[in-house]
Amino acid sequence: MHLLDWVIVCVYFIIALAIGFYYSKRAGGSTEEFFLSGRKLTWWLAGLSMVATTFAADTPLAVTELVGQNGIAGNWLWWNMLIGGMLTVFFFARLWRRAEILTDVEFIELRYSGKPAAILRGFKAIYMGIFMNTIIMGWVNLAMIKILIGMFPEYVNPDNAIYYVGACMLFTAFYSAISGLWGVAVNDAFQFILAMGGCIVLAVIVVNSPEIGGISGMQEKLPEWALKFTPEISSGDGETSTGGILALTISSFLAFVGLQWWASWYPGAEPGGGGYVAQRMMSAKDEKNSLFATLLFQVAHYCIRPWPWILIGLCSLILYPDLSQADKGLGFVMAMNDFLPVGLKGLLLAAFFAAYMSTIATHLNWGTSYFINDFYRRFLSKDKSEKHYVVVARLMTIVFMFLSVIVTTQMTSISGVWSFLIECGAGLGLVLILRWFWWRVNAIGEIVATVTPFVVYGVLYFGDFGVKFPETLFIIVPITTLAWIVTVYITKPTATAKLDSFYRRVHPGGIGWKIISDKMTDVKSDSGYYLLMINWVAGIIMAYAFLFGIGKVILGDTTTGILFLITGILAAFLIKRNFAKTGWN
Repeated sequence: MHLLDWVIVCVYFIIALAIGFYYSKRAGGSTEEFFLSGRKLTWWLAGLSMVATTFAADTPLAVTELVGQNGIAGNWLWWNMLIGGMLTVFFFARLWRRAEILTDVEFIELRYSGKPAAILRGFKAIYMGIFMNTIIMGWVNLAMIKILIGMFPEYVNPDNAIYYVGACMLFTAFYSAISGLWGVAVNDAFQFILAMGGCIVLAVIVVNSPEIGGISGMQEKLPEWALKFTPEISSGDGETSTGGILALTISSFLAFVGLQWWASWYPGAEPGGGGYVAQRMMSAKDEKNSLFATLLFQVAHYCIRPWPWILIGLCSLILYPDLSQADKGLGFVMAMNDFLPVGLKGLLLAAFFAAYMSTIATHLNWGTSYFINDFYRRFLSKDKSEKHYVVVARLMTIVFMFLSVIVTTQMTSISGVWSFLIECGAGLGLVLILRWFWWRVNAIGEIVATVTPFVVYGVLYFGDFGVKFPETLFIIVPITTLAWIVTVYITKPTATAKLDSFYRRVHPGGIGWKIISDKMTDVKSDSGYYLLMINWVAGIIMAYAFLFGIGKVILGDTTTGILFLITGILAAFLIKRNFAKTGWN
């Protein structure tokens, strides 16, 4: 790092802080302004904010690691989640905006009645807002520590790295606390452009270096398995003779493609939307902007963003062949150190700070919204002024920052966390989907669906039955589903008055609400679900076609790439035509 590099990094921090100060007055007006930007975000700003949040400091390293271990096909471990993401776009984005709530946890008492609803809301506010949120931020902090140690080994080591990350987090917490979601969202857009631009620059420089020799040189030096776009499916034990390509048994493939996307809860990919994704949908100007923002997020998240990281991952197989399987992700940081000239190294460091801070800022604001709206205001301090709640929210933003730093000091590894989260949320996803479309789902049923996966997972884990992830989903999902469905039928349904008020506000329509909609002739229920189903399928085809098309063009298979891109464009036109039928053209 030279003086110019440090100047670039400092300029980045100054811009981020300036944006925070600019929106501080607006954010202080009310909790709706602080947590939802007054519900005035445009689709492109809300969409970019979603993408930036999922672009954490660990994401390029994670993708580089997947590619280093299993080739391009390794990304199917997260590409499969696109199916559920598109379901959120066409079936849930408009409903979240229409609900007019502050957090997705508040939805519980909008939809359910009685003490079970209050208990579930309070539990999720603490569990999600504090426990899960600080663990996720600790995860992101660990990745940033790894990056700083890799870039500055002479200054940063495992003993003092937490102080550097803590300082960066304090800066992020400060601008998040003063600016609310307005500052977070605008900073997200700026940070995403910076981070994405930096990664593209790095990919171009590394691929065209003498050691790689361009795309053609890279392909000549790589084994065939590294360039395959799809995993190898076999009926055996998952072993393959084709090198490191992701090899899945038929049961594993079916678990990922047939179960995970709808059955399991996972942060940022919740079935039916939720978390910070729901927060951005609820902050959009209207239902149309909410849907388009979520569609932009899915396309950018899956189709565009991964390719610079994939290219660097492929190059790292050539440049750093001696890296262990567990350290493949470090190839990204090593490429930064080895190939970036003066100025660009500062740009990439600023890009990593941007990726890190956009994620941390969102989690601080989102977690605080749960604590303030769904616990503090709901159970501890009712009927205070809006300014009082904003002041407490700003204070708790700083508190949660310190909590996450403490959690980070107790974490040593994040391996296996993602599979643990998926398994412990397996079966809950169906409740999160059906509670919008079936009146009979109740709070006790959702409580059972939340608790049962933990119990079944514990039995499988401590009982040592030899069943490994993802095959565990074939056990956890059916048991959880049966448990909550039986529960809703043997317990009292949600109070009729609550169902009536929910339907009058959200009016999702469909056969699952017929018992309610038949008596509300003055409410215009949603219809045209066949068009939504068509758009959902078309959206999946569009995104995967763009994903493969862009990749094929980059890797020199232009004809195949163009065919994929044309397929994606045709799917997009079909979606646009169906929008026109609903007046959304």
